[in-house]
Amino acid sequence: MNVIVIIIHVFGLVLMGFSGLMATCLLTSFIAGDGAASAFSKGSLITLLTGALMFIPTLRTPKSVSRQAGFLLVAITWSLTPVFCTLPLLFYLPGISFIDAYFEVASALTTTGATVLSDIDHLPMSINLWRHELCWIAGMGIIIFAVAILPILGIGGMQLYKAESPGTVKEADLPPRVAQTAKALWLVYAGITLACIIALRLAGMNWFDAICHAFSAMSLGGFSTHDSSIGFFDSLSVEVVLTVFQLLAAINFATHYIVFKKRSLNPYGQDREARSFLLLMLVSCVVSAAILQHAGTYSDFLTALRHASFNVVTIATDCGFSTQDFNQWPVFVPMWMLFLSCIAASSGSTGGGIRMIRTIVLMRQARLELYKFIHPYAVKPLKIGDTVVSHDIVTSITGFIFLYFMSIVILVFMLLLSGLDFMTSFSAIIACFNNAGPGLEQVGPAMTYASLSDFQSGVCILAMLLGRVQIFSIVILFVPEFWKK
Repeated sequence: MNVIVIIIHVFGLVLMGFSGLMATCLLTSFIAGDGAASAFSKGSLITLLTGALMFIPTLRTPKSVSRQAGFLLVAITWSLTPVFCTLPLLFYLPGISFIDAYFEVASALTTTGATVLSDIDHLPMSINLWRHELCWIAGMGIIIFAVAILPILGIGGMQLYKAESPGTVKEADLPPRVAQTAKALWLVYAGITLACIIALRLAGMNWFDAICHAFSAMSLGGFSTHDSSIGFFDSLSVEVVLTVFQLLAAINFATHYIVFKKRSLNPYGQDREARSFLLLMLVSCVVSAAILQHAGTYSDFLTALRHASFNVVTIATDCGFSTQDFNQWPVFVPMWMLFLSCIAASSGSTGGGIRMIRTIVLMRQARLELYKFIHPYAVKPLKIGDTVVSHDIVTSITGFIFLYFMSIVILVFMLLLSGLDFMTSFSAIIACFNNAGPGLEQVGPAMTYASLSDFQSGVCILAMLLGRVQIFSIVILFVPEFWKK
């Protein structure tokens, strides 16, 4: 019973917070006179009242939270919050179905960037802001729990931190308490976002576009205020700015914090995960450009490098912007981009997928197994830099990778069973599971997910949610032994 009371209490507070976010869009609608004020006023009021009815009666909630409550709260928050976030869309766009509205806001809250909407250029300013606000707030969802909820409740945050960040191995130089760490990372997140807004404005965007695209870039959410995404601007300076900030967003924010704390760039060089990520991006961009030029897609290498660099980085980091219809490129390049979306983003970043640190650990483990095959009696620990990685961490990562690929296989077969072709099914699940946005064929960068049936959209929504909470947080709820502890 205490678990249920805690969950009701915290979820009520979450809803009250999101009603406040709706209020900022309501204010925007009034100022812009875009006609969506009624939709936001109704949505905000319903969300506020529901949250208050859950929060106030449970004010005397216990000041502790079990592991079971932590994981269950993560699952409920990510799956039920979109229900209330759909309200402005449902009220303003009466022709939109609930499943499509849920898909759109789930895509925002999981920072996937896949959309079912068309004619985005003519959406009300407040509706567009709502989509991008959800991306930005959800970009570091764990920080929401640690900063906005846990200090008010007076409860520890480690259960929730572990629930959304399994397998994280880097904690050096961070503040000792989870709440302090969360606040520090939020400040870094907000500070870099502000820098991105200013840089985009200087690059030629208007203030509204700069704010929305900075929110998308830093959350790696991929939403745009235009149907043609970043291709609308046709600006090299805009692409350079967004490329830089997408790379920053895909690096562990703990590393950014240490850089600011020490006022030195050395931590980037000392972060093996960041080094591997940046090297992989550099090689991928150059090789992809060479392939595009060789195939005749672009006439010269510099043009190929420009378009390859932006689109490779945006998909690899799981952001999902686009400047070109890479669905028409030689198939190796977009397939390589989707593969990168599985492994490239760092732990502690706003990206999705397996994360680079897990990839590094598994590569080292494979190499160690080969060494032991040659030297069966040797005793050699697995190390990342000077840190010895425990067997428990390796086991956890191995289990995660198995669940990751099995989940993708099952979801792809579900889409195939629904009648969707293989390339669309495969790329849609990879893009949604890694929170990368556009896929190929029917869900390519020049298309939307609107062509999918309700069942197919539901499968993609499940992929988004599983990918965002890193699988374990959902799957663990169905293990009987978990509830017996």
